[in-house]
Amino acid sequence: MAIVTMKRNGLGPLRAFLVLVGVSALCSVALGTRKGNASLDQRGHRHRHPGHLSLHRHRQRAGKEGQVLHRSKRGWVWNQFFVIEEYTGPDPVLVGRLHSDVDSGIGNIKYILSGEGAGTIFVIDDKTGNIHATKTLDREEQAQYTLTAQAVDRDTNKPLEPPSEFIVKVQDINDNPPEFLHGPYYARVPEMSNVAVQAGTSVMQVTATDADDPTYGNSARLVYSILQGQPYFSVEPQTGIIRTALPNMDREARQEYDVVIQAKDMGGHMGGLSGTTEVKITLTDVNDNPPKFPQSVYSMSVPEDKVPGEEVGRLKAKDPDLGDNGMVNYRLLDGDGLAMFELRTDSETREAVIKLKKPVDFETKRSYTLKVEGSNPHVDPQYLAWGPYKDEATIKVHKYMIPLYTDIEQFFSINADDGKITTTRPLDREAQPWHNISVSATEIGGHHQDTKVRVNIKVKDVNDNAPEFATNNEVLMCETVAPGKVIETVSAVDKDEMAHRQHFTFSLAPEVTHNHNFSLKDNRDSTASIYVLRKGFSRLTQDVYYLPIEINDNGFPAMSSTNTLTIRVCSCDSRDTILSCNVEPYVLPAGLSTGALIAILACIVILLAIVVLFVALRRQKKEPLIVFEEEDIRENIITYDDEGGGEEDTEAFDIATLQNPDGANGFLPRKDIKPELQYPMRPGAGRPAANSVDVDDFIKTRIAEADSDPTAPPYDSIQIYGYEGRGSLAGSLSSLESVTTESDLDYDYLQSWGPRFKKLADLYGTKDCFINDGDDGEDS
Repeated sequence: MAIVTMKRNGLGPLRAFLVLVGVSALCSVALGTRKGNASLDQRGHRHRHPGHLSLHRHRQRAGKEGQVLHRSKRGWVWNQFFVIEEYTGPDPVLVGRLHSDVDSGIGNIKYILSGEGAGTIFVIDDKTGNIHATKTLDREEQAQYTLTAQAVDRDTNKPLEPPSEFIVKVQDINDNPPEFLHGPYYARVPEMSNVAVQAGTSVMQVTATDADDPTYGNSARLVYSILQGQPYFSVEPQTGIIRTALPNMDREARQEYDVVIQAKDMGGHMGGLSGTTEVKITLTDVNDNPPKFPQSVYSMSVPEDKVPGEEVGRLKAKDPDLGDNGMVNYRLLDGDGLAMFELRTDSETREAVIKLKKPVDFETKRSYTLKVEGSNPHVDPQYLAWGPYKDEATIKVHKYMIPLYTDIEQFFSINADDGKITTTRPLDREAQPWHNISVSATEIGGHHQDTKVRVNIKVKDVNDNAPEFATNNEVLMCETVAPGKVIETVSAVDKDEMAHRQHFTFSLAPEVTHNHNFSLKDNRDSTASIYVLRKGFSRLTQDVYYLPIEINDNGFPAMSSTNTLTIRVCSCDSRDTILSCNVEPYVLPAGLSTGALIAILACIVILLAIVVLFVALRRQKKEPLIVFEEEDIRENIITYDDEGGGEEDTEAFDIATLQNPDGANGFLPRKDIKPELQYPMRPGAGRPAANSVDVDDFIKTRIAEADSDPTAPPYDSIQIYGYEGRGSLAGSLSSLESVTTESDLDYDYLQSWGPRFKKLADLYGTKDCFINDGDDGEDS
């Protein structure tokens, strides 16, 4: 029968037992899935232990009637192995053992393992058949491995049994937290949603996923809970459905809610992993607010010279709902002015516009009354009990009137019967202390007389403004300030009028009352002095201090405010003159003022300008003085390391020796070196006369002298040619004497000078040919 071999590998006794029991339960289901009786061994016993594969040889057995029964070769008895994922023990994990019934234990059988992970993840002891996992496995990467086992003869490697496949399954542990793949979520739910049905109105469902095995234990069993958003919303623990939990949530009071949902595995028990997501829920509008006129009575006026169709006045009912839910329709209900006025609705502003329907005559009737209704055309039956969704207002059209141009913002109204002037809204003395309006009165009767009077209205003051600092609230203080010194005297102003003997009082805010840097003394004359309490201030440590000061105006009712005084630490000289209030100058060398730094920078700029000018002048002097218009033919400055070569070699000698043949009879000192020792002319070095100089002999003589002259430098010197010879048929070659027009001189005689001047002859001959060709082209 099969024997299970399993190693604890660091697992506790209880856990090892659970692993065995759990694997046994799983394997008991798997047994019998291959070839019917594959789960039974030769004796008909069911395999109860997983982690073991047994090989059986082909056998014969006699039946009950004595007949010989031939059994087919069964090969491997199919089974499954299990290994726990994420195992981090020091030793390889024993997965199971392979055993063949032909293995007599003498070591002649060799077990071979092949397939997924064989040799890398799973290794087998070829003698015992023990299979070990050498690496940490992750079920989420690969849940199972298919392997092939075979028993072969150790000496001949011949198979003793046919190969058979088996599966190693990776057993899951809870190592993956739940994840919300589609978060964050956005949802909308109507305001005033009902919570009585099904524990609240459904908002949306959030779903988390867990990569752990859902078929094993509670690793992937999720429970949802709400971390933020109570008491307004709740979530179903098993489904993740978010529902409203608070009735009568009003969009006009609060429109958006941020809800945080948590999903926890292991059925929500301790030790489970969790993940969270955010849900932004927006309340949508419903028609739950009726329209409301801000005033119950509106006063309007109209002169009798207005024509029908002209506007008399406007009014509007307010509805905080949105869109169609906040739409208001207007109509005239009652009043003695129904025949004289009509109502229209402005489609853009949704205001009720009162217009003149017929001409009015104030001698006949001096005032009219209208009743206006504003109502919602779209009413939700669900909220009918919250109605009625309409409101009424009264309009009085007077005789007395205030011309609009004198009261543009319509702060005042006048009673048509008694002429009493009243305010329509609160006035602000600090914004406008005086209001100058006109009142027009029309006489009733046949005389048709009217008059106007100017009314000046002064707004009385009430103490409704808090005091504040009178000037800039920033103070500059030296680092070397002495303790007890007054660094600032603060004062205050108030937009309200100050009563007799009323003054401001000052005090430090409670949070800085016990600070160790500054103190405050109230001078009882609406000013206060700021004192320094210590020494040793440093900009490097702290360059700005903020001192909150409370100011009270002692009015009725008393008004106070907290103003912050900014104290900036600055560097000063010995006379306490402020030099700088920035931290940056501290990185510069000590003892240098701003003026010194500017002077240094100016000197550096001037020096740079001088250097640039000097370099430019040097470059300008190096430019050649002789430039031909058509060709750039000039004397070449050639640097060479050796001398010699043929007559075609222009780099083998110093052409400067040809400067002045007249100096052949005398010694011409070099200009590029300072002569320390002059050697006398070598005796016997005769030179031909200047008038009979042969150029070839002259050059050879100069070369010989240069070779034997110990004072000659090993480099060429730069010479400026002011003399080019005399008695030449070609004349001067200097560009300074060249004409600017084309020269018609004939240089054919240069061809007769011999090969030494062939290059010069070819140069001028080529020029002449080019000119002739150009002339021929023009003639043609």
